[in-house]
Amino acid sequence: MAAPMASTHQSLHRKGVLLLVLTTAIWGTSFPLLKQTLSTLSPAVILAVRFSIAAIAVAPWFRSLNTQLIRDGVLLGCLYFVAGATALVGLESTSANRAAFMVSLNVILVPLIGGLLGQRLSFKLLLATVLAISGIGIMSWEGGGLNQGDFLTIGCAVGIAIYILTLEAVAPRHPTLPLVAIQLLTMAVLSVIWSIPQLVEQIQAISNHLGIFLYLGLVVTATPVWIQAIAQRWVPAHETALLYALEPVFAAFFSFWLLREGFGVRGFVGAGLVLAATVFSQSRK
Repeated sequence: MAAPMASTHQSLHRKGVLLLVLTTAIWGTSFPLLKQTLSTLSPAVILAVRFSIAAIAVAPWFRSLNTQLIRDGVLLGCLYFVAGATALVGLESTSANRAAFMVSLNVILVPLIGGLLGQRLSFKLLLATVLAISGIGIMSWEGGGLNQGDFLTIGCAVGIAIYILTLEAVAPRHPTLPLVAIQLLTMAVLSVIWSIPQLVEQIQAISNHLGIFLYLGLVVTATPVWIQAIAQRWVPAHETALLYALEPVFAAFFSFWLLREGFGVRGFVGAGLVLAATVFSQSRK
């Protein structure tokens, strides 16, 4: 019995890894698209429309709810909303590819936060942190120093790290789609409340970007949230964070393709250090 069970676990683990790699590729497309929409729409309105479309898509699963599922879904929704809001506001004053590398620091922050919760911190992790900080320093040197957008995207990385650890704890407790539905509804409600003063004023701009919003809501939001909830049943948080190190690579590619954003020499060196630090921090001994 042990061998078949081990084989099944390995198969589910591989499936989870592939799902998470797909998620990073999808997220990579979002940075240049969000950067484009920020030219005519406020961060609050973008999140309100994006999250509302995603919540409507999963509306059929607002059933079979219980108190614990609602509590956990609301908690996840609040964490995701804060991470999304800080990232989008930060993107107003930093480049799409630079923001993606800043956000990728969640790969290191997952085990660091785990250390604050009592887990042992290794020398390897501390060294990776030094590498990552050095990389950010070099990137900011090319961009004229750290600005408000950079600090906000680093705050987003903290939020994502907490979200990953929380999702690992709560996902196995509940059926996936009802949990996702409550989470997305929470995100939509919070973002609509935030955007109320601006929604009416920007209604024309919203209609002009309807195609992008459908993509952001259905493909970039609803699908990855669902995929994460499935995959983290089989892939542990620290490994999930490592796979997310691929996100800035995809984001840099799509930012160059769609926006013609590129790094200079210092930017490439700094980004390389951040990516190397995230991979090194999670590599096996």
